[in-house]
Amino acid sequence: MKDHPQVPVFGPETLALAPADQPEIKPWRSIAKAISWRAVGSLDTLLLSYLMITYIGPYFGLEQSPGEAVKAATYIAITEIVTKILFYYFHERFWAWVQWGTSVEGNKRKESLRRTATKTFTFRTIATLDTIMLAWFFTGSIETALSIGGLEIFTKLMLYFLHERIWARLPFGIVH
Repeated sequence: MKDHPQVPVFGPETLALAPADQPEIKPWRSIAKAISWRAVGSLDTLLLSYLMITYIGPYFGLEQSPGEAVKAATYIAITEIVTKILFYYFHERFWAWVQWGTSVEGNKRKESLRRTATKTFTFRTIATLDTIMLAWFFTGSIETALSIGGLEIFTKLMLYFLHERIWARLPFGIVH
């Protein structure tokens, strides 16, 4: 029986944990990314929550005035600022440790599209579960919470991917 080379699960890149030729990613880069993402993400959550509570909530028995819908959407968005910054920071620190999908060309760190896509999907899973739990807590309606989280998957996947591609080009917090 012939031995066949083992193909990596995620593609041609190999998993490497902090090889010597990789630049160091400082924690303050992760903090800056967490804050910038949270600004984008919280605005998206505020808008989606308000729309879902106002227009979808009544189908599930959640009757709220526009003022109550704004209040609930605001509570969801404000609370997730704290929870999501923490989740994002620890997600970033994990991915700073895992060097799979990164390379150095010249004196610049590069990230592959596969790495960005994998980071996008792993963070989106964590973040959507967080949003659903917060929306359920603040609305009392699991159906409305699931509708907020379900729609958020699509908007946030696109926004997060774009955010990651922008940050992949920024040298801020990367020490060669």
